[in-house]
Amino acid sequence: MSKEQVLASLEQVSSPDGTPLPKTGKLSDVMFGDGKVFFSITVDAEEVKAWEPVRKRAEEAVRAVPGVRSALVALTAERKAGAPARAPAQPAAARPAPRGEATQGVPGVESIIAVASGKGGVGKSTTAVNLALGLSALGLKVGMLDADIYGPSLPKLLAIRERPQMVGGTRLKPIARYGLSVMSIGFLIDEETPMIWRGPMVISALTQMLREVEWGALDVMVVDMPPGTGDAQLTMAQQVPLKGAVIVSTPQDLALIDARRGVAMFRRVNVPVLGVIENMSYFLCPQCGTRSDIFSHGGARHEADRLGVLFLGEVPLHMAIREKSDAGLPVVATEPDGPHAAVYRDIAVKVRDQLQGAAAARPAPRIVIEA
Repeated sequence: MSKEQVLASLEQVSSPDGTPLPKTGKLSDVMFGDGKVFFSITVDAEEVKAWEPVRKRAEEAVRAVPGVRSALVALTAERKAGAPARAPAQPAAARPAPRGEATQGVPGVESIIAVASGKGGVGKSTTAVNLALGLSALGLKVGMLDADIYGPSLPKLLAIRERPQMVGGTRLKPIARYGLSVMSIGFLIDEETPMIWRGPMVISALTQMLREVEWGALDVMVVDMPPGTGDAQLTMAQQVPLKGAVIVSTPQDLALIDARRGVAMFRRVNVPVLGVIENMSYFLCPQCGTRSDIFSHGGARHEADRLGVLFLGEVPLHMAIREKSDAGLPVVATEPDGPHAAVYRDIAVKVRDQLQGAAAARPAPRIVIEA
């Protein structure tokens, strides 16, 4: 496979005005490697609807190139230079997200929950993996989506090195690990390849990993969100019917400030906050048994009480969790009888109960018995 072959295949794809795609000047540079091809098509914001069929035909054409195993084509939109910007009545981030009929679920997936943090470095991805495994240990069928396009963690945390297979030539099959169905952009690129993508391309990639993956029947999909409160988080909240969000924070004040922003963002877009987890809550010396509150202690519990959300639990700062995570051997799966697995399972029980409570709140069908 070569870049020339990819561009030659795109000559057969016409833009809405009939121009061969490579001659439109709308293609980004083509990135490829190990049978995977990535590029974007950038059009004016008002032309997106007309160009979406072109994007799909471009993907199909590239997938037909010998040596190509998968293709990801993103459609990005930009306002023309000099065009007047429309001033919304309130900032986009402040507008409540449409829910219900405006959001489209993932076929076969009963509940989707987001594991998020206001900032990076708080152990969100490790927590998300062990929470997913805890839910699986409760008998639920669980999938995981790594939504952190710029810094995917699931390949490392689950020691997944193989590439996902295609189903029917158009859909990806998630990779199975420890009873979970898993998908990450990290499965499609080399570990050291930087994702130098604009926000719209990230959003397109997230949408495809949700909609163009053969997830099958799942009770719960756990989404490991990127840190912060940007485009990716808003897109997931507004376009996916999230049943709730779990916020991960460390106890110190700096992390809690960002956790507040995370809670506020999900509330602003009408996503229920299932609770807050205090990660790296304390350190227990394995030699002397002395407890040290390295990052302070109890801050997340206090913040959860202040914000009126459930406190889900404390996860200690422990070498076993770090070592197992680095090795792709999460503690809930590999040390199920250990104390750390018990902590994560207890959190999973609270999350499951919250989800079941939300389901129970929906009106039950009315049964009429005729004599």
